[in-house]
Amino acid sequence: MKLRIPFFSSTKKQEADMKSFLIVGLGNIGVDYKGTRHNIGFDVVDALAKEKETSFETLRYGDVAKITNKGKNAYLLKPNTFMNRSGKAVRYWMQQKKIPKENLLIITDDINLDFGFLRMRKKGSDGGHNGLKDICAQLNSSGYTRLRFGIGADFNKGRQVDFVLQPWNTDEVKTLPFAIEKATQAIWCFMAEDAVAAMNKFNGNTLEL
Repeated sequence: MKLRIPFFSSTKKQEADMKSFLIVGLGNIGVDYKGTRHNIGFDVVDALAKEKETSFETLRYGDVAKITNKGKNAYLLKPNTFMNRSGKAVRYWMQQKKIPKENLLIITDDINLDFGFLRMRKKGSDGGHNGLKDICAQLNSSGYTRLRFGIGADFNKGRQVDFVLQPWNTDEVKTLPFAIEKATQAIWCFMAEDAVAAMNKFNGNTLEL
């Protein structure tokens, strides 16, 4: 009697990998940037990891954690290449984990949205955001899903850089956890269903969703 050995070809392995997601939070590394508006992407993926009770490991081009939600795997990435070179880390980990472009999600701050507003889009311009601009250049495409987290634009002309690199104000701190929770729910929906479903359910003011 022959023993039947399970066979898992390299093709099947690639197909399995293609079902995984890459969830990237944009930000800058270092204590000087922790808790600032520009680092909301880091804060959101930190919340995802905390919910799944996992931790990040410092690997090439960033801190990485693997999570599972409703049978689907996701790699969480916080690039350590600094905001303006985020694309290098995104491209590397997409290649390493064989992530298809439709399973990539970038989380970033947006001064064009009021504080706490979410806007997910399947594609679009970089909107002047240097992190998204570099990702578009490295991937040679703007056709990837991004979740923009509104941080408002309460700054005087020429003070944009100072504003985004400042910590949240007192009023924002009170509602920030709720806004982050809504962002994580939008990401779970993106993984479980698709970007369109997440857009329909979560685009808008997190205080009213």
